[in-house]
Amino acid sequence: MSQVTLRGIAEATGLSIGTVSRALKNQVGMTEETRNKVREAALRLGYDFGQLKKGRIRRIAFLLHSQHNTLASSPFYSPVLQGAEAACRREGVALSFIAVGPAEPVLAQIRLHQPDAIVCAGFFEPEVLATLQQVGKPIVLVDMHWRGFTSVNPDNFRGGYLATQHLLRTSRKRIAMLSGSLAHYSIQQRNRGFRQALFDAKVHADPNLEVIVPTMGDGDEGVIEAMRSLLSLPKPPDAVFCYNDSTALAAMKYCLGEGMKIPHDIAIVGFDDIAAAAAAIPPLSTIHVDKEELGRAGIELLLHKTDETPPHITVPVEMIVRESSYDD
Repeated sequence: MSQVTLRGIAEATGLSIGTVSRALKNQVGMTEETRNKVREAALRLGYDFGQLKKGRIRRIAFLLHSQHNTLASSPFYSPVLQGAEAACRREGVALSFIAVGPAEPVLAQIRLHQPDAIVCAGFFEPEVLATLQQVGKPIVLVDMHWRGFTSVNPDNFRGGYLATQHLLRTSRKRIAMLSGSLAHYSIQQRNRGFRQALFDAKVHADPNLEVIVPTMGDGDEGVIEAMRSLLSLPKPPDAVFCYNDSTALAAMKYCLGEGMKIPHDIAIVGFDDIAAAAAAIPPLSTIHVDKEELGRAGIELLLHKTDETPPHITVPVEMIVRESSYDD
């Protein structure tokens, strides 16, 4: 336990205890030079930022990485935000939404909104998380996991396992997986579930059938390129598990455009159960995630965390079978 106090930092910097406290809490009314001077001294002395006195939480900032603030990602993160908003209304807490990127001054945004606590939804670079942690405010990660942080996640591993197990049970022999970057915790866990299901079924995991969708513009070009490469293999897949529904819907559109019959020629399963999944033709099989519950759970963790509260909460998922993978 750190023994460094605000008084110790004040003595080291020649500033008042009040100024040190305001600087560490990122409050307004001082120069950036003073703020940096205090923070550098606190880090040098080994100050425990968790010591900052925290009163009742009245304002929460909901941070979303700019890469998720897109048309492709909004069907997932919009319900997460709605769940967080509903929980905040019930608790009489104000919620503000902030979309941030790795190169943007995230601390300036935090000072502008003056939240008492922070929800980070989706992937954030470790450097951004480390910067936020220094602010000294309670933080919960939603749909993200990182050492030293409280987090709420869907059961990504279980979802990947269930999707692959379903395809195996429908007698599919060559199951491919379309992934995004495995730097994302959720995608990494879905991929682990995919591999574990193959292993448990004693099915060889062909590395040629695991494709990371390339980033190619804002449309479906990356998914099209990934599907084109899979279908051109000497032994193409007869099923594809996609890391999310947006990717699955784009893959299905491409296959239909190539004259393939779904699921007769190729079965497709997604992940997340966004609204467009059930409305697709054919309807998309997917892993259902209670997205509103993720948002609610994140807020409740911030407001009601006790010493007995587990640092990591896992929200159950469910396999939803539709015609894209099984039409008997």
